[in-house]
Amino acid sequence: MKCLITGANVKVLGKAVHSLSRIGDELYLEPLKDGLSLRTVNSSRSAYACFLFAPLFFQQYQEASPGQDQLRCKILMKSFLSVFRSLATVEKTVEKCCISLSGSNSHLVVQLRCKHGVKKTHNLSFQDCESLQAVFDPASCPHLLRTPARVLAEAVLSFPLALTEVTLGIGRGRRVILRSYQEEEADGTSRAMVTETSIGEEDFQQLHAPEGIALTFCLKEFRGLLSFAESANLPLTIHFDVSGRPVIFTIEDSLLDAHFVLATLLEPDSCSQDLCSPKPHQPVPQKQAHSTPHSDDFTSDDIDCYMIAMETTVGNEGSRAQPSTSLLPAPQASRDLAPTSDEEEEEAEPSTVPGTPPPKKFRSLFFGSILAPAHSPQGPNPVLAEDSDGEG
Repeated sequence: MKCLITGANVKVLGKAVHSLSRIGDELYLEPLKDGLSLRTVNSSRSAYACFLFAPLFFQQYQEASPGQDQLRCKILMKSFLSVFRSLATVEKTVEKCCISLSGSNSHLVVQLRCKHGVKKTHNLSFQDCESLQAVFDPASCPHLLRTPARVLAEAVLSFPLALTEVTLGIGRGRRVILRSYQEEEADGTSRAMVTETSIGEEDFQQLHAPEGIALTFCLKEFRGLLSFAESANLPLTIHFDVSGRPVIFTIEDSLLDAHFVLATLLEPDSCSQDLCSPKPHQPVPQKQAHSTPHSDDFTSDDIDCYMIAMETTVGNEGSRAQPSTSLLPAPQASRDLAPTSDEEEEEAEPSTVPGTPPPKKFRSLFFGSILAPAHSPQGPNPVLAEDSDGEG
């Protein structure tokens, strides 16, 4: 594989890598007929992102050399990010970027051709890997928001950098509400300050969602996506369903496509109703001593009722980076995830995977392999996507 990027597109690639670095620690790079795919998933399998750069994005794009098998590789995110660490420097000094991948030397070579004839060559070690794909379908989501990324980027500036989650919903007068997530303390009291931003319907190109609906997701990944979309001056489309279902963010252009899939917090209906309430939300009074104690939100919620499936396929060479997808019910019996390998599936010990977002909040969504057809009466067998230490 060999591709050449010139001009402002070098910075666009660098911005995309910065956005992906907010999600995962490993970067899956795969040259396809439809373009170069960059994908990542976080350790808890609650967030997935994919960029597909079309051949027109490059001055030169060669999927594979004649007679060469298609290559795909996995590299450390921080290694690839270091090439584009300073975007300001990249914009000022880099004129061209050449990326080449060869199975003979087990290195991904990234060469930056700068002004005054200076060349910087980075040889990044990689591992061969299977294709990393997530199963999702934006068209299956009944609700949709579409707006210039600048509108949402300005809205989230009101939130402190330390904020972990944000709630997005539709309030009174069909105004879009962004609110810092308010989590009750152990004694039943609420946090001292809640920040809320309200955006009018006129600022959205499309708004198809009812009043009162709300969903909560991680803000860190959302900020990274907004930063990329705003710098590229592209609109952002949000596809979503009820809370507990994943939210899908898409960016579409003739030169690139981007898909971010984030888990959402499974919350009671009172949170949605609160968006339409003119008064601040009041803490729920404590139950009487003789009543049944209220269990933790995430033990009482049906946290395993949904999952997004991630396929790890070997032979599907011509598939696009964003396959047609569907949301499938997760089995209720187990919350553990097993390795990807088909041969080891029956004998591998289940293990839970720590990571961010906080597992107690976002366990309603995880990634696995589809080993049976979606219409199978037994349902899918959830397993963990190919592990970074599983292959040498």
